[in-house]
Amino acid sequence: MARLRRQICRVVLDYFDKTYAAELGDQWQTVREVLTTPGLWQYAVLLNHFQHSLEAETRLSLCGYHQLNHQTFPQSLKCYINRNPGKFPSQPHQPGKIKEYYILNASSLLPVLALDVQHGERVLDMCAAPGGKSVALLQCAVPGHLHCNEPDIHRSQWMRETLESFVPALYMNAISTSQLDGRRIGKLHPESYDKVLVDAPCSNDRSWLFSSDSDQAAARISQRKILPEIQTELLRSAIHALRPGGSVVYSTCTLSEAENSAVVSNILNSCRDVIPVDLSDMANTLSQEFTFAAHVTHGLLVLPHKGKAWGPMFVSKLIKL
Repeated sequence: MARLRRQICRVVLDYFDKTYAAELGDQWQTVREVLTTPGLWQYAVLLNHFQHSLEAETRLSLCGYHQLNHQTFPQSLKCYINRNPGKFPSQPHQPGKIKEYYILNASSLLPVLALDVQHGERVLDMCAAPGGKSVALLQCAVPGHLHCNEPDIHRSQWMRETLESFVPALYMNAISTSQLDGRRIGKLHPESYDKVLVDAPCSNDRSWLFSSDSDQAAARISQRKILPEIQTELLRSAIHALRPGGSVVYSTCTLSEAENSAVVSNILNSCRDVIPVDLSDMANTLSQEFTFAAHVTHGLLVLPHKGKAWGPMFVSKLIKL
C-alpha cells in the first residue's frame, strides 16, 4: 500500500483538492481517502449468464461475496460484491473460450440499469471500450441489435476482444462494431435507436491520480477544459440518433460537475425535445450498497466511501419527446 501511495501524482491531487473541496465540501475528505488508497478499493464480479457456472458462485460465496440484488434487477443479471477490499482473480482471454465472469466497479452497472434495455430493442453503446457495459447490457436483455462503437483503434480492438470473450458466436449476429467519431453518429444514423448509452470519455479521477508523469498530468488538467464541449457534442449526437420516445443515459467516472451536471444542463438548455428522468428511486433502493452525493442536478453521483468504495460514477437519463 505504501508503494502505491508514493505513486500518487501531486499535481493532480493538488488540483483535485482545490476543485472537489469546493464542489463536494466536507464530503471530499472522505472520498479523497478512498481514491488515494488503492488498498481500500473494492471490485465486483458480474457473472456471465451465457456461461453459467455454479462453481464460480460457490467460490464467490466462500470468499465472502454476496449478490447485489434488488427487485428491479433483471433475473439474468447476477453481480456479486464483497464488503472487504480486494479483487477476485480475473480470467485470461482465450480465443474461442467464453469467460464465466467479468471484474468491474459495481457502480458501472448503474448506467446499464438506468437504460433499462428490453428484449428486441435497437441499442447503441456510443463509447463502448473496453466493453464491460456492453457485456452488462447483454446480461439484462437480448437486443434486436446492439451497436458497439469505439473510435480509438486500440481500445476498439480491446472492446472486440471483450465481446468475443463473453458472447457466444450465435449471439454475435445481433452485434455490430464500428470506429466512428461518436459526434457523427447522430447524423449518420438519425432516429435509429430505442436506447443509447453515452459512457463519455472523461477525466477518470482514479487513473489520473496515479499518473506517473507530472508533465503529462499537467497537460491532462489543461485538456480537461475542453472535455465538457466534447461530452456535450456526444450527448447531442446521441439524441439525434434516438427515435422519438427513446431514452439516452449519459455517464462518466469523474466527480467533476463541469463534466457531469453542467453537460446535461447544456443539453437541456439547447435541445427542446428531451426531458430529464428522475433517478431518485434508484438511489433510494440502492442506498445500502452505494453512497450517493446529495443535491446533484439532473442525475446521480456515486461517491467512494470505506466499505462502499464504488465510483466515482455520474448517471443521468433523458427521454426524447
